[in-house]
Amino acid sequence: MTRVRRGYIARRRRTKIRLFASTFRGAHSRLTRTIAQQKIRALVSAHRDRDKQKRDFRRLWITRINAVIREKGVYYNYSQFIHNLYKKQLLLNRKVLAQIAILNRNCLYMISNEIIKKEDWNECPEMI
Repeated sequence: MTRVRRGYIARRRRTKIRLFASTFRGAHSRLTRTIAQQKIRALVSAHRDRDKQKRDFRRLWITRINAVIREKGVYYNYSQFIHNLYKKQLLLNRKVLAQIAILNRNCLYMISNEIIKKEDWNECPEMI
């Protein structure tokens, strides 16, 4: 029986997979079947951790805002502050508020004072 020469398509597919796993250690970067398994695992982990990263950053922003608010005694807690922001239709997301809290606390205090003034103004209409 004559020898069959295989084409280059399978080799091209394997080298493409090997390029993905070139930074893995040991057999995970050398053996084709193991490379394929590790590629699936890596992509699943990346997909899962992108969502987890969003959650973690949101928690970090909330913690920073809460710390600055409680430090000065402007509000009792974070939830009241956010609730009053929404009531006054000040659409600032938590990322922006956290950056303001870190870089320019006085600006955050000014925002909270404006909310408090508007509340006092709305509660006492007989003073007008």
